[in-house]
Amino acid sequence: MMVPDIRWTMGLSLLVLLGIVGSSSGVTIMSIDFGSEWIKVAVVAPGVPMEIVLNKESKRKTPGALSFRNGERTLGEDALTTGIRFPANNYFYLLDLLGKKIDNPIVELYKKRFPYYNIEADPERGTVVFRHIDDTTYTVEELIAQMLAYAKDMAMSHTEQRIKDCVITVPPFFNQAERRAMLTAAELAGLKVLSLMSTNAAVALNYGMFRRKEVNATAQNILFYDMGASSTTATIVSYQTVKTKDRGYTETNPQVTVLGLGYDRTLGGLEFQMRLRDYLANKFNEVKKTSNNVLESPRALAKLMKEAGRLKKVLSANTEHLSQIEGLLDEEDFRLHVNREQFEGLCTELFDRVQAPVDAALISAAMDISAIDQFIIVGGATRIPKVQSILLGVWGRELGKNINADEAAAMGAVYRAADLGQGFKVKKFHVKEAVVFPIEVDFERQVESDDGSTSTKVVKRSLFAFGNNYPQKKVMTFNKHTADFNFYVNYGDLSHLSKEELKYAHAENISRVQVSGVTSAFQKHQQEGSEPKGIKAHFNMDDSGVLTLSMMEAVFEKSVLVEEDKPKEEESTLSKLGSTISKLFSGTEQEREDGEKEENEDAEGKENKTEEDNAEKKEQEGEAKKENKEDKKDDQKTDKKEKEDDEKKSSTDKKKEGEKELKPKQITVKEELNMTITYHDIPDMTEEQVAASKKKLEDINTAERARHEREAARNNLESYILDAQDKLYQEDYEQASTDDQRTAIRELCSTLDEWIYDEGFDVEASVYKEKLKELSKLFEPIKQRVFEHLNRPEAIQALMDMMNKSSEFVQRARVASSEQQFFTDVEIDTMDKLIVDTQKWLEDKEEQQQAQSLSDDPKLKLNDVGEKLGALDREIKYLVNKAKITKAKKDKEAAEAKAKAEKEAKEGSKKKNNTDNSKSAKNKSGGETKSETEEKDKSEKIVTEEEPKIEQNEESSYVFEEESEENNSEEDRRKKDVDIENEEALPRPSWMTPPNPTWSYLSSALVIILIHMLFTHPAGIR
Repeated sequence: MMVPDIRWTMGLSLLVLLGIVGSSSGVTIMSIDFGSEWIKVAVVAPGVPMEIVLNKESKRKTPGALSFRNGERTLGEDALTTGIRFPANNYFYLLDLLGKKIDNPIVELYKKRFPYYNIEADPERGTVVFRHIDDTTYTVEELIAQMLAYAKDMAMSHTEQRIKDCVITVPPFFNQAERRAMLTAAELAGLKVLSLMSTNAAVALNYGMFRRKEVNATAQNILFYDMGASSTTATIVSYQTVKTKDRGYTETNPQVTVLGLGYDRTLGGLEFQMRLRDYLANKFNEVKKTSNNVLESPRALAKLMKEAGRLKKVLSANTEHLSQIEGLLDEEDFRLHVNREQFEGLCTELFDRVQAPVDAALISAAMDISAIDQFIIVGGATRIPKVQSILLGVWGRELGKNINADEAAAMGAVYRAADLGQGFKVKKFHVKEAVVFPIEVDFERQVESDDGSTSTKVVKRSLFAFGNNYPQKKVMTFNKHTADFNFYVNYGDLSHLSKEELKYAHAENISRVQVSGVTSAFQKHQQEGSEPKGIKAHFNMDDSGVLTLSMMEAVFEKSVLVEEDKPKEEESTLSKLGSTISKLFSGTEQEREDGEKEENEDAEGKENKTEEDNAEKKEQEGEAKKENKEDKKDDQKTDKKEKEDDEKKSSTDKKKEGEKELKPKQITVKEELNMTITYHDIPDMTEEQVAASKKKLEDINTAERARHEREAARNNLESYILDAQDKLYQEDYEQASTDDQRTAIRELCSTLDEWIYDEGFDVEASVYKEKLKELSKLFEPIKQRVFEHLNRPEAIQALMDMMNKSSEFVQRARVASSEQQFFTDVEIDTMDKLIVDTQKWLEDKEEQQQAQSLSDDPKLKLNDVGEKLGALDREIKYLVNKAKITKAKKDKEAAEAKAKAEKEAKEGSKKKNNTDNSKSAKNKSGGETKSETEEKDKSEKIVTEEEPKIEQNEESSYVFEEESEENNSEEDRRKKDVDIENEEALPRPSWMTPPNPTWSYLSSALVIILIHMLFTHPAGIR
């Protein structure tokens, strides 16, 4: 058997390891809680529990802001800082604009809140577009895509793994257009969305996944009240265990089901903040410190907006606070005392709307407040005391605050992501969300009146009603269409929504579906005599709440002739009795097993019996008849006659098996039809538009990477210049360099320093790297010489200590007794020669080094010292390991010899006892024979010869003999080392024990120190 190459085996192991690492990185999944004001990211990875990602400021949530300034893009906290000085370049609260046309009331409200933005309509889609500068525009999808990509970068930096799969949260009241727009933004960001998840469902899942044991067959109804930055939702959910069947197994798992929903799109923390902003602005105008109006200054409005946000948070915990802004407008400062009563007075209208979502949720769930088990508040704006006071009055009991108001949605979504993604196995917790906007299908049908005329009738069929749970699939059948036709997918009855919400939702027709290929399909199948059974449309409301039409197909039924076996003749009672007896007495074990197998198959599906089953049954019947016939025949018949009868019977059975008859059977034929979907609410981006947007974002990313690289290269050059200028005035560097060298380096540093802040500030990174290479070519040799001079004494001392210890080792080995001699003369001489040669080399190099100046390249280098030190270390380790191996082996042999001798001694003692007993018996009987006397003497002699050997073996020192074949290769040495580890530790001879108990580790420690010196600069040397 060939032994595989060790290098090949190691290479294969490395490939397997890399494959494992690569696969583990591929299963890392994240969730993005994309809010109007904040973004929270959670991740789950192999070996990493579900946790919130920290941004570069080590904060658990990141502002959802993006800004552009002078070709540079900033996000998060940096974008907010830029937005204070340049408000029109900073984009935030973009979630409210996603999937909406320019004429939507929400867009008009956004313009009113932030008047400094230049908002236009997309010429093709009619959606919102921000004009940044004259020739640059950004759609809402493009801006959100950049924020999603930023969230992905944060997650990748946190886990140090590549991430692509994610779950993104959206408001539960998002309609079809808004959900499709979010998916488009994720596509532009390079993310694979496992599912969109409503924030209320994510919060409910987060609450339930840590309370699985509390969920049982009895439904628990909980109301979650979520007031966020721009909207408010009240959701009633039910927790209950349900039985599900998966792969043939029935499981009981908890499930959270959304029963009712109420919401207010514009009631949130932002609206409270806007009231404070406008209040502060009016107070500043009343003072009339300047003739300019603060409401007309974008920069002043941005400062007031920031201060209003801070003031809102402070007044939630304090009754009053001093608001102050330095240089608000025209270098004028602003200070104003604001108390909580004033704040609540400004927001009286908003507080009146707090209870409305709760009432709407109860109505949609057909419940009373008494049916609610718990009332839990989430969202940042619920920290406002007045909001909690109103909700307390509605609930009548203490409000639940046992959930993280900021991170609940992100943590629930990441649990959902781990469940949907591959690579993780989590405990099942089913989630059933509810349809907010009912969906119906409208189509036209030709109807004949009594007078024979035809008219067109619009037929409406409900597809998903309000409150229906999803994900869910439905099939709709069109029975009257025989030619190509169209139908429309629209929103259904929206009477449960307020007039204001109807304007905000902008619930128009969703799409138009053109079905083609119907005429040709019907003509084709009618010619074949098929009967039409309608046209089926397969709809799917997926996990993201997005409605898709997966397939259109025409269904037909036709009659075909199918060959079937003729019904067999009924067996006689006597034949059946004979068959039963035959099975009892003549059936083999294998036949019985086959019979059991057939019965099992029959039980699984009686409708699918095969011809083979019928053939086997007939064969068994034939055998039974044959046996009955043979019982009646005379016993004198020959075997030949029996054989002829068998062949005849077999041919008769085969003939019967081959008889078939044709019977008509109805089969279903399906033919897939062509369909074209045209969206009427918000047209999806075309392939060309998606490609153009991706290219735009990639250009931004490329420019950003180039900027980061350029800044890093410039910083490296600046740092190197400062370091070189500083070190050239140090004594060590002056001794290691000449005047001309120092002058040249100083001049080049001055030249480069002026160049950086003049014409070289915005050059490419490669130019900075080239300049750094030019400077390091002059300064690095001096730096290396200083490093050599500072560390040479320590390296030489380490080498000398190694030679001294090695010489002491050799001397002890030479004077060792023969019993303790483990090495050959060649090995000792080789070691001695290596020490002498190293000593001579060191003396020569030291003499050469002392003869030259410190500014010259050194003759005695640290690398050379390290090589000599390594050579000595290898030889010492070899000899020490050989001594250990040889001694342990001899100790083992001595122990075995001792055990053998003891065994033989026991056997001899036993024989002696037997002889004594025999002698005693002989004496009693009158004496012993000559042969017995000789045997006794022989036994005594054996015992007498063995006992001294055992004693000598116990008292003498260990004696070891060298084996010529040992330790001839590194592989043999490794094998011996492994064997020694399994042996019992035994004391070493005295000559192997040095005065210092740690001497055996000295050589390895010195090598490690030297390697550290060679590749690590001391703190004082740069």
